[in-house]
Amino acid sequence: MDEKPKSIWKKSLKPLTLKLPGIFLAWLILTAAAMLLFSIAILIIGEPFTKLWNFIGLLILGAVVATILLCLWIFIRWLFCWRNFKRFLFGLACFATLIALFYAEEDWRGKHDWEKYKHEWEAKGEKFDFADFVPPAVPGDQNFALTPIVFTSYGQMLTRDGNAIPWEKRDTNFVNRLKMEIVHNYEDSPRDGNWQTAKISDLKAWRDYYRALAATTNEFPVAPQPQSPAQDVLLALSKYNPAIEELRQASQLPYSRFPLDYDIEDPAEILLPHLAALKQCSLALQLRAIAELQNGESEKALDDVKLALRLADSVHTEPFIITHLVRMAILQITLQPIYEGLAEHKWSDEQLAQLDSELAKLDFPADFEFSVRGERSSRSKIIDWLEQKRSRYWLLFDMVDSDTRNTMNHFDVAMMIYLMPKGWYYQNDLVLAQMEQQWNLPMVNDSQQIIAPQKARNSAVAINAMRPNPFNFFARLALPALGNYAQKTAYGQNAVNMARIAIALERYRLANGNYPDSLDAIAAQFPNGIPHDIINGQPLHYRRTSDGQFVLYSVGWNEMDDGGAVVFKKGGSNQSSPETDTDKGDWVWRYPSK
Repeated sequence: MDEKPKSIWKKSLKPLTLKLPGIFLAWLILTAAAMLLFSIAILIIGEPFTKLWNFIGLLILGAVVATILLCLWIFIRWLFCWRNFKRFLFGLACFATLIALFYAEEDWRGKHDWEKYKHEWEAKGEKFDFADFVPPAVPGDQNFALTPIVFTSYGQMLTRDGNAIPWEKRDTNFVNRLKMEIVHNYEDSPRDGNWQTAKISDLKAWRDYYRALAATTNEFPVAPQPQSPAQDVLLALSKYNPAIEELRQASQLPYSRFPLDYDIEDPAEILLPHLAALKQCSLALQLRAIAELQNGESEKALDDVKLALRLADSVHTEPFIITHLVRMAILQITLQPIYEGLAEHKWSDEQLAQLDSELAKLDFPADFEFSVRGERSSRSKIIDWLEQKRSRYWLLFDMVDSDTRNTMNHFDVAMMIYLMPKGWYYQNDLVLAQMEQQWNLPMVNDSQQIIAPQKARNSAVAINAMRPNPFNFFARLALPALGNYAQKTAYGQNAVNMARIAIALERYRLANGNYPDSLDAIAAQFPNGIPHDIINGQPLHYRRTSDGQFVLYSVGWNEMDDGGAVVFKKGGSNQSSPETDTDKGDWVWRYPSK
């Protein structure tokens, strides 16, 4: 009765009967057998022995396999003792308990850290919920995006309720009326003017293009006999007159909210088919406005410029970086007729005042901050969505660029996704938010209207220097280096600032007969101050030129005053009309030499 219970950890009374010499002999036999099997396999495959394996490599491989098999055999033999089996079950239970405690602790810690961070920054006005960035609903009968003509820009892929139409149910005969092609083949099309390189559009080349095209297709109407270049271009584009006038009427509506499915579980799957159509339409309006200016119809040109700017404004509430990149592209397109009208003195003072009023509405630094925060919240929602159903891990490969995708291993990614505690997903949310808050958002200061190139460079360095760990797994895959976006934002806003100053200078010329000696002379036209250089907050550089014109410029992304020099990219596809290198030189507004 007083006998003490035996501990399950006492040594088994049935020791292994196989002693060390026997174990070593068994290991040698298994090694030799493994080497023999591998040698036979090599011969069957037909690979030369010296090419695939040398003897030492084969010996090492055989020894490793033999060791694994022998250890497995010893363990199984040990396990077949009941007392050892109980020890194994107890140890396994302890191990499982430790794992469960580890996951519970990490889940709690991750959620606690993420919630604490959110609460601290929400008290400062930050928002992290994707729903906070969804544009509010607007009355349907006052919504520009729901009008019949605008609906065609997305109606093949989306319903007016925002539901995606499956591929097999899409109407292949659907006509996108905003897709106003101005060329039959872009490779053969005339080269447009470019305000960034002080180049005026060559409408004669466009006239010759349309007349030559008429020999092979009736895609664009042409007159029996050549007219003026502007008249022939306007005739070719007249096929779009009904659509443009309908679009102009629709643009009078006060609201615009495209029916995107913001409630979708995965924000990365939100379709944006309307963006390409809006940009394409702005190209047609650009060429039309330039031809109207050349044809002496500046009021019509003004209406087309204002319509193009309305297209850019119609999507400004969308919280996506790609949307605002398209908006800035539309601006650059629309600035060309504004520039040509200024260079050739075709705008009246009243028209110039209207153009300035439209451009003053643009605030790309604010759009940068809004879209970066919107993208941050959408990525957080995607992380949560992946955690809820981890078999979706393969979608990560569609969310990253091709260079990153090529470095990803499916097995490694799957193991990481499946084995991570839920708390580590929260930690990834935290790292993403911290990196955005610390590095990406400070690049742009909307209140001061300054975008700092050095902060953009520091951001790229910090993001690239992240050492891999489970807490930044998603950040390294999904966190974009937004320096390029910040640069495009700076270039776009600086273009707006220079255009507004150029308009004020032209109004001064109309009143006084020439341009002023300094920008102080136009200060009265800007009650809130003359727009400054977006790079450093200093006044834009301005000087009169010997031909009676002027040069206006920003120091550009290199933050150096290069005297108004423009640098062109080398090795471009069209050296007759090279592209400016916005990384180097100054960002300049100047007119062609007389």
